[in-house]
Amino acid sequence: MKNINKFTLCIILVFLSCAMVFAHDFGIILDQSIGASSEGNRTSSEYLGILIPRFSTLIGDNGYFYASAGFSLEYQDEWLFIPELLRTEFSWQFDNGALTPGYVTLGRMYYADPLGFVADGLFDGVQYTYDMMDLGLLSAGVWYTGLLYKNRANIIMTERDLDKWSLRLDYRNFIETYFAPNRIFTALDWEPQGNRGLYRLNLSLLAQFDLSKDDFHTQYLVGSLVIPFDFFVLNLGTSFELLHVVDRYKFAFAGTAGAIFELPVRFANELTVSASIASGQFGNPPINAYIPITSRYTGRVLRERFSALTVLSVEYLTLLTPNLSATASSSYFIRNDLYTPFYYGQRDKYFMGGEFYGNLIWSIFSDLQFNLSAGFFLPQLGNSAPHANPVWRIELGAILSIH
Repeated sequence: MKNINKFTLCIILVFLSCAMVFAHDFGIILDQSIGASSEGNRTSSEYLGILIPRFSTLIGDNGYFYASAGFSLEYQDEWLFIPELLRTEFSWQFDNGALTPGYVTLGRMYYADPLGFVADGLFDGVQYTYDMMDLGLLSAGVWYTGLLYKNRANIIMTERDLDKWSLRLDYRNFIETYFAPNRIFTALDWEPQGNRGLYRLNLSLLAQFDLSKDDFHTQYLVGSLVIPFDFFVLNLGTSFELLHVVDRYKFAFAGTAGAIFELPVRFANELTVSASIASGQFGNPPINAYIPITSRYTGRVLRERFSALTVLSVEYLTLLTPNLSATASSSYFIRNDLYTPFYYGQRDKYFMGGEFYGNLIWSIFSDLQFNLSAGFFLPQLGNSAPHANPVWRIELGAILSIH
């Protein structure tokens, strides 16, 4: 009965978001891409098209409602249709004379911690933001993950989560192959007012509670600091994690440091140099591999999760014309332990190799955009799999927005 109710609720939410076409602002986004990739001796092709109807309306003087849904058609060895409820939220701004000035948001909303290391994506829940004037903004929220589509949520914290994520959507077993793992997490965010001309600081405290049989709970303290200088912008961030697994506590950490420069050339441009690290398993007391709530890939071609990994990156972005931009980047990947499993390379070596990637974005009109991206990963630049074949990927996409 519980599984049937979850399935029914998901279908109702998707169709309700599409049926309310009387909203004051209605639009459709069509996003399509085709790609090809190679890994080892296997070459594959794929297609992804997603139709996103969306609408929004004001409710009185203080309310705002936004709803969107996604209908995806993808091909990777076989065709698959995927319905989703995307960002769908109601927000209410309290009057200045209210006892609790600020605003509340309820529904399926976007949330990210200051670094995007812990949680980054759409979640179902409620968040309240309080304006403390000179003390800055204070936000508190709680979210549930079990009604999200698992591949968009990308929650892979345990072996059970990985097995569930790896299953291809099967409508004959919809409940077990569609939904993300059942977890609840809370977040308390503080952005001090400070002096925005000198620095920008963001702090977050998060707690994740596992509702499955794994009993895998985690807590995080996240901080981000941005300091602008005359010739560059310095970005610093860190995340500390406490893991609670079957009456045992472990510690993990992640961090990043980077700088953004503007080179003296005729085109508008940005050069970003950064280093990011996520702890592996080592030391006594035991340091654990860093495990976020939502997994993110560290590369554009190499699809490894940000755990037990150090990534050194350089990226250059330039605006060639008002309608054409180009990006070129290079990254190098280093394992931080020999215990954490990776999809690529051997377990007894640390240096995985380097990745090179390029992207062109052509905005013909404000409502029509084309993008072409290509990249390759060279294991020959490391010792984890020096004799393996290069991994490459190329993709062509188009986005059309209709208002």
